[in-house]
Amino acid sequence: MTEYFAAMPHGEIEEVFPDIFFVTGTMRSEFFGSMWQFSRNMTVVREGEQLTIINSVRLNEEGLAALDSLGTVVNVVRIGDMHGVDDPFYLDRYRATFWALPKMRIQDGLSVDKELVVGGEMPISCCSLFVFETTKRPEGILHIKKEGGIMIACDSLQNWVEPDEYFTEETVKTMEEMGFFAAAGLGPAWLHESEPQADDFARLKKVQFKHALCGHGRPLKNAAMEAYHASFERLFGV
Repeated sequence: MTEYFAAMPHGEIEEVFPDIFFVTGTMRSEFFGSMWQFSRNMTVVREGEQLTIINSVRLNEEGLAALDSLGTVVNVVRIGDMHGVDDPFYLDRYRATFWALPKMRIQDGLSVDKELVVGGEMPISCCSLFVFETTKRPEGILHIKKEGGIMIACDSLQNWVEPDEYFTEETVKTMEEMGFFAAAGLGPAWLHESEPQADDFARLKKVQFKHALCGHGRPLKNAAMEAYHASFERLFGV
């Protein structure tokens, strides 16, 4: 593959936990009949010299140099059906292994090397998978058994407390009106597209964790589980 989405503005790679890195960048896409520009996040997990990318965000040349200084990208992981535009770039650049949930909408020319299934092989050690079972579009969460439990989510769990420099003013206004900005929230666009049911969140409440790194919003540390449980109760009564 030779055609990729261009690199868009992004921040620096931040080490949020030992060997777990987080970077925020830009996304432009059409939703509900208009063009939006907003922020999105990529998480990178390092094991030895090997790097695993989750929720890919294409970096510019300076960002790629910083990424390469951390190690070698060996895995690209897709856990959300509404993300993935930058997967082809990383897969081609690094000849990485592509992991994705079954039945995800994969770009033409790509093939999944290893499917993510509950209880199956994982791209990261000390890792397990939660999969939403009631949604119309595939969505999962990786649970890293470190630091008291770290959830790596895509669109389901979000922590967009306020807009950042990667938004346009028009998008901020629209998203404020639609209730996107909330601590420990659930993605409004994801709720609309996937229509999850309460049973999924009742199961999710059984997973123990302290922190959350999501596809949108800032890292939520230390009290993440309690905060998301309050959102599950408010939205789904569980």
